[in-house]
Amino acid sequence: MTDSPIDHEIFMELKDATGEEFAAELVNTFLDEAPSMIGELKAAANEADADRYRRAAHSIKSNANTFGATALAELARKVEQGELPEAGDLTDAAALETALATAATALRSLIDV
Repeated sequence: MTDSPIDHEIFMELKDATGEEFAAELVNTFLDEAPSMIGELKAAANEADADRYRRAAHSIKSNANTFGATALAELARKVEQGELPEAGDLTDAAALETALATAATALRSLIDV
């Protein structure tokens, strides 16, 4: 899947390991919680809290990898490993929100089949 924000092989492995219903539940939980993870990243950026910033990016990365949301995970990895932005600079958070929206649409289409 070249242009998909989701690695379908990873997602299918999750679905096979957990069952279709539980995989859907996991996806929904992630999609419910991801905005608060990005909110945590924003708060850390506003407070110039580097450790908290990296932890928030790490959480997004780890969760995204679980579902095969590779584009989101890669962006979160870059944020995690990058420099803390100037206080109040929410560029990274905005990029993550965009990537999350794209991944969410793709994930919902996979669980609503």
